[in-house]
Amino acid sequence: MQGRHDGRRVLVTGAGSGIGRGIVLRMLAEGARVVAGDIDEQGLKDTAAAADHADRLLTVPVDIADQTSARTACATAADHLGGLDVLVNAAGIMRAAHTHEMSLEVWNQVIGVNLTGTFLMCRAALPTLLRADHPVIVNFSSTAAFGSNPYMAAYSASKGGINAFTHSLALEYVKQGLRAVNIVPGGISTGITSNLALPADADWGLMARLTGWIDGGMLGDPADVAGVVAMVASEDGRYITGSEIRVDGGALM
Repeated sequence: MQGRHDGRRVLVTGAGSGIGRGIVLRMLAEGARVVAGDIDEQGLKDTAAAADHADRLLTVPVDIADQTSARTACATAADHLGGLDVLVNAAGIMRAAHTHEMSLEVWNQVIGVNLTGTFLMCRAALPTLLRADHPVIVNFSSTAAFGSNPYMAAYSASKGGINAFTHSLALEYVKQGLRAVNIVPGGISTGITSNLALPADADWGLMARLTGWIDGGMLGDPADVAGVVAMVASEDGRYITGSEIRVDGGALM
């Protein structure tokens, strides 16, 4: 396991907490040099404090929904690392509401961060990635794009869009050596899930498929996802592109 990413140059968004932080720590443990980006600057400080290999870590503030901020983060990463081998788009938000009560502002915010933000980061990073050997983009979908998640229409739509976007990337750049893969988490114990506010009259009976069957239906851990990302972004994943990998404890079985 150790050393799969020795010397690899990695940019991770959403790195201030949850899955993104778990990915940063795992990639550092496997030898990578990492630039960690997030809109939450205190979260980035906490990630750096948790890192055992902080000498190979740079943190940068980034608002992925803003194209100038996305471009600046990618340019900073490329300059600091001397190029870029892996982009991991782990940043995202989740908002819940009855669809008939969801404001256009909330809809646009979720689409703007999750889907447009993923596009903006990919667009900014691609010219640098395509100069690398065996470059990889890891995007984050969700079981919400495949199963039925009530009260999360905007989130589900954004993640479905990421699925299609990633498939398009994978085919468009396959002859240039780029791989693009979707990671599809189920219920993972993060700030997003623990702080999600459902409508007061939400029917919890409709939420049964949000967790899997492993460990009696407990939420997964960010480390469960980080290990899969480390694999798919390494040469162990060399024959995986344009596809999804579910990490959901069997929720969609």
